[in-house]
Amino acid sequence: MSTKRKIPNSEGVYFITFTCHKWLPLFEIVNGYDIAYKWFGHLKSKGHYIVGYVIMPNHIHALIGFSNSDSSINSIIGNGKRFMAYEMIRRLNEKKEVELLDKLAQAVKKRDEKRGKLHEVFEQSFDWKECSSDRFIDQKLDYMHDNPCRGVWRLAASPVHYLHSSAKFYLTGEQGIYPVTNSGELKDIDLTIKAIVRKSVE
Repeated sequence: MSTKRKIPNSEGVYFITFTCHKWLPLFEIVNGYDIAYKWFGHLKSKGHYIVGYVIMPNHIHALIGFSNSDSSINSIIGNGKRFMAYEMIRRLNEKKEVELLDKLAQAVKKRDEKRGKLHEVFEQSFDWKECSSDRFIDQKLDYMHDNPCRGVWRLAASPVHYLHSSAKFYLTGEQGIYPVTNSGELKDIDLTIKAIVRKSVE
């Protein structure tokens, strides 16, 4: 499923995946993992819950409990991608990555150019899966946490050793770089109630 098919609900637990343009390792190139954490913090400040995540060099998997709000989940994700893209481009300019910036600029479609878009940082669509059972939530947590250790990546010997992930919390009980809400706690949270904006952001 992708953003072309709108998420039908205004609340719920969703497994979200979005990737950098052409799978370029932009998070790694600009050391932009903190950009994703800032977005997580923004979501938390709006009353949503980060349940699990892994930030890879070129994509993000996140399990998010969305509380009812005035914005659609598609809009929330779209705004997050724009926020991260802006900061990534700023850092690429600082690093004088001229060739890469040109590649991202050339990827912008004509209709988007007319709207003022200058660079294509992320693939336009994002994948989503609604997680309506504990079993499915656990399955997605295992999938994302194993990601750094699978396939071509081999970024860590064990999921618990990959820094930009919630695996450490779920495997040892100790929070990692960004503190998450335990998936078990969601059972006691009514996501249909209007999100309460929180004053503090982690």
